[in-house]
Amino acid sequence: MSRGIYRRRKLVNWLGLAFSYVSMAAGLIGLFWILWTLFYNGLSAFSADFFLASTPAPGSEGGGMANAIVGSLMMVGFATLVSTPIGILAGIYLAEFGAKSRFAAVTRFVTDIMLSAPSIVIGLFVYAIAVATVKQFSGWAGSLALSLIAIPVVVRTTENMLKLVPGSLREAAFALGAPRWKVSLAVTLRAVRGGVITGVLLAVARIIGETAPLLFTALNNQFFSTDMSKPMANLPVVIYNFAMSPYEDWQHLAWGAAALIALIVLGINISARVLFRSKVQA
Repeated sequence: MSRGIYRRRKLVNWLGLAFSYVSMAAGLIGLFWILWTLFYNGLSAFSADFFLASTPAPGSEGGGMANAIVGSLMMVGFATLVSTPIGILAGIYLAEFGAKSRFAAVTRFVTDIMLSAPSIVIGLFVYAIAVATVKQFSGWAGSLALSLIAIPVVVRTTENMLKLVPGSLREAAFALGAPRWKVSLAVTLRAVRGGVITGVLLAVARIIGETAPLLFTALNNQFFSTDMSKPMANLPVVIYNFAMSPYEDWQHLAWGAAALIALIVLGINISARVLFRSKVQA
């Protein structure tokens, strides 16, 4: 290799590394700037009233986010209960039974569309089939919208994890006389349960901060309510309303609610990574 070619390649390599480091630094600076602003303004809103009192009336001082926190937990909880079994069973079908069948291909295509569809489209769809039909915003409609967003995440995660299971493990189970459904549930799914749980946690982290679908389904409720058949307070919509208001107390509560969601998502992601890493090391 001539000296000229060597120097040109070395220069291109140096420039590539330099652009990579600059891009990474810009991304990290932006991320830490956002987190610093969020936690600087949000953590000061944390108090006993923030977690125990309901959202205040317009122009009044005090109050908290208790009704919104409970509403979000209930809707996300029911959405997780619906989406987890559906997503896992669909993922098992795609990986273990569907293989390259036409129905499995259509299912994957629909799942990919749902995975990339804007959440506001999901919200409008649920509004048309549920809210407009019964003429009532409700927590159930909000849970339905959130479950439609979570299902494709669980499906694709479960399918991808099951594909990592070596075929020799299935063959050993078949050789012992186990039926196919039992091999799928008791052998392959058990082997990747850590990855599947990680997918469920990531789906929860995805839906807990969704605002657009809840604007068209659960709407909001200023009062504390656990009635899922009525409009229900939730953190994303309350943040949207309070942040756009002219009242400084509401804006302060909105910062606190945003920081709370960020902490929850951060905790879920750390738990998922720890769980997945421990499973891989095992």
